[in-house]
Amino acid sequence: MLDGVNVALGVTGSIAAVKTVELAHELRRQGATVRALMSESAAGVIHPWALEFATERDVVTEITGRVEHVELCGRDGWADVLLIAPTTANTVGKIAGAVDDTPVTTAATTALGADVPVVVVPAMHEPMYDHPGVVAAIDRVESWGVDFVDPRIEEGKAKIATAEAIVTATARATTTQDLAGRNIVVTGGATSEAIDPIRVLTNRASGRTGREIARACHVRGAEVTLIHDGPAVPYADVVEIESAAEMLAAADAACEAADAMISAAAIGDYTVQEASAKLRSGEARTLELEPTPKVLDSIRQGHPELPLIGFKAETTSDDDALLEQAVALRDRIGLSFVVANDATVMGEDDTRALLVDREAETVADCDVIEGSKQLLGAQIATRLANLLTS
Repeated sequence: MLDGVNVALGVTGSIAAVKTVELAHELRRQGATVRALMSESAAGVIHPWALEFATERDVVTEITGRVEHVELCGRDGWADVLLIAPTTANTVGKIAGAVDDTPVTTAATTALGADVPVVVVPAMHEPMYDHPGVVAAIDRVESWGVDFVDPRIEEGKAKIATAEAIVTATARATTTQDLAGRNIVVTGGATSEAIDPIRVLTNRASGRTGREIARACHVRGAEVTLIHDGPAVPYADVVEIESAAEMLAAADAACEAADAMISAAAIGDYTVQEASAKLRSGEARTLELEPTPKVLDSIRQGHPELPLIGFKAETTSDDDALLEQAVALRDRIGLSFVVANDATVMGEDDTRALLVDREAETVADCDVIEGSKQLLGAQIATRLANLLTS
């Protein structure tokens, strides 16, 4: 997600500075090179050696005759982005007033003057975050194009955002925004059909692929609606559903304002009449299964011009057989492209998929994606951006 990106990581004197060693590791795991700057207050919370260890680079703790702020964040500087995490109320106010009295605030003034992207991650007590002066400072700095990563409000504190949210915001700040202004609907994960108030029919899908697609579209600038039976995420508006019928209703409503829909959900094929009370165990029972609505077919009928991307999972490792099913799905609905994979990847971290576009008729015509589901999500977002801008 951050391959080849140079991140200047500014650390200020919030207790959340203790989180920055793991944050630096995560930025590097995502492909970034990281160099840290610290305020004097930050160095009282976490020793600079810890960040030197985490980044494998010298840490800037003072501005010297080497003009480190310009070397890092000037017009021809090293950094592709200045990420300030955590950011105290004091630091936000100083950035808003162009006060330069620490390496971090001096780098911020330099970056803003040089049009280097800046991402700010607040962390403080909640009353400080709600102070009118802090609110005004945030509004002012945001008006200059600085991206703020919302804190987690817990226990009376505006706690630092998760590493996932911070990495995602950093990637968005350094990625071409070729999906900016686009509204993308993504469905993901499994659906569940209630048998009784306790039991459900479902499948093995984890929803990871849908989440990674939503995240990749957000990184490229899109406004994303993620429809799934899963948690809230920092990169999409989540519509939580359970059944296939709820999935269809939510998707149909979201597609009214959508520029494209990506159907990555493993939607259950059958539903049952839900019993009003728990069915007793210990005896044979027959369930009458009824087909669930076909979401893609229904969306195509209601939105005939909307670009649709579908998934096709089959229990086969034969690419020709997989392609045959994907082409049949593509042609029946008029999909822009199909992602075809072996169902055994459900719940796994990695995947292998064929990307079957409108012209593909043989396996040789398809792109084969092997690796993480994050990689697959990025490839799908790239292909979608090309589709919508062509």
